[in-house]
Amino acid sequence: MLPLSALCILNKNGGTVAADKAELASDLRSSVVFWWQLPGLARRTGKDSRMYTMEAVLSAYEERKAKHAKSTKPFAQGVAWIEGKLFPLSEAKIPILDQGFLHSDLTYDVPAVWDGRFFRLDDHLDRFAASCEKMRLRNPMDQRTLRATLIDMVARTEIRDAYVELILTRGLKFVREYKTAENNLYLLVMPYIWAMPPQFHKTGSSAIVTRTVRRTPPGAMDPTIKNLQWGDFTRGWLEASDRGAVYSFLPDGDGNITEGGGYNIFVVKNRVLHTPGHGVLEGVTRKTVIELATAMGIGTIMDFVPVDLLYRADELFMCTTAGGVMPVTQLDGEPVGGGQVGPVTRELWGAYWEAHYDPKYSFAIPYSDNRTGV
Repeated sequence: MLPLSALCILNKNGGTVAADKAELASDLRSSVVFWWQLPGLARRTGKDSRMYTMEAVLSAYEERKAKHAKSTKPFAQGVAWIEGKLFPLSEAKIPILDQGFLHSDLTYDVPAVWDGRFFRLDDHLDRFAASCEKMRLRNPMDQRTLRATLIDMVARTEIRDAYVELILTRGLKFVREYKTAENNLYLLVMPYIWAMPPQFHKTGSSAIVTRTVRRTPPGAMDPTIKNLQWGDFTRGWLEASDRGAVYSFLPDGDGNITEGGGYNIFVVKNRVLHTPGHGVLEGVTRKTVIELATAMGIGTIMDFVPVDLLYRADELFMCTTAGGVMPVTQLDGEPVGGGQVGPVTRELWGAYWEAHYDPKYSFAIPYSDNRTGV
């Protein structure tokens, strides 16, 4: 495991490249390897890496989406698990007195299915369990049963590209009674959701660094707990809209950037990734990006990221389960780098979607017709 704040550059053979800043540029030029040159992923997935260009990935997704739209199965548009019963998502209901609804007293997590394969499900379940423990919530379903239930739900929908959500709330009793409260578990599966619409992946989208709101400090709400106390994020999105942008990046009040509503932030400078290591959600997609970057010889610095660095960035991108690597080509109304999706972002974009076919990260859903999308 690499330490936080460490600059780690690995070459294509797995050896360490000098981390001294004076030698960094020449080392990167000599050791970098592009995602389509990575034989490891190609061997594990059994697919031609050229299939993972933006055009190819998004075109194949649209074909699967159009095919599924013709389904007449009862759960084709989604399914919810509530108190041991399955409901079509459009018919699912929760108690109005649930503390998750009244006070956002809950935690949740969001894994995804891509082309018939569950991606990093166990990582999401582990984080969900850790969040429950920090929130003093007791999951009524053990992790093994939870895993099996989610797989069964996806299989029943026959959705090949799915957004999956687990929510555990305090239940019907106020937090002061948490020791005797029965916590409520809700599970749902629906067609895949894009935090950035597919067409903007090709051109990049716009973002701002907020001026009127900062990120809620970790001393108020632990950001490593996936939560829906999104007052700061909501204000950030409103400010972005007011300033003619789509996404908002929230500073911490001390001159550093943190994250946005549901996504981590990466700055690319001289082919090195910079991402906040403090005051943010420890995203599963973020973890994947860092692992892939390391395998590709792209260094990562995980530490405080000064807001000023964003304005000097060669490239910017966000990442989340609901969209993967999401390019940002305009910041505060000005172009980022050359104003186009940059080469590092494109390389990581392709590697990320290719990883969805890697048995190291994913497994096939046992649909009734045995078509796994592999």
